[in-house]
Amino acid sequence: MVNSTLNIRELQQKAAKIHLLLLDVDGVLTDGKLYFNSEGNESKAFHTLDGHGIKQLRRSGVEVGIITGRSSRIVAKRAADLGVEKLLQGREDKFIAMQELLQAFPCELNEIAFMGDDYPDLTVMTRIGLALTVPDAHPEVVSRAHWQSSRAGGCGAVREACDLIMKAQNSYYGALAGYIEPAANQHN
Repeated sequence: MVNSTLNIRELQQKAAKIHLLLLDVDGVLTDGKLYFNSEGNESKAFHTLDGHGIKQLRRSGVEVGIITGRSSRIVAKRAADLGVEKLLQGREDKFIAMQELLQAFPCELNEIAFMGDDYPDLTVMTRIGLALTVPDAHPEVVSRAHWQSSRAGGCGAVREACDLIMKAQNSYYGALAGYIEPAANQHN
């Protein structure tokens, strides 16, 4: 079950205005665990549902960016694979990072959604149009979010957020039709 502090109509109105979805990494795009091997090399796991949701959202006209407090070549690789060019790593003050990003991609704060899970994300989440979070987020983040996914971070939570925005902007079913209608036409 997806939780929201807004009624469905208010949530849809906020999501309909979104031009930019910003994402945290650890705990949102991943499960939040940090994996290191004996040589100290880091690894992360990303969910394919999230990746496809990001691609679909971008195709629908909503830009996607990543702001994270840690720096990782793995995150840069994943962002590049998804076509996400708005990537700011090693940024503890995510609000300042967002302001820098907005210099290259100007939009109003109420046209931005951010998905986070811990205190550093609140600097953005409390100032933008649509604050999104995951079920295992810190309680202070959950209490300030407009919407909470049913799936955990790294397990399809971002896909739920992308679907939420696309449905509010009436682009979801058109994207879906591109996958099911061609198959139906092949049988005729």
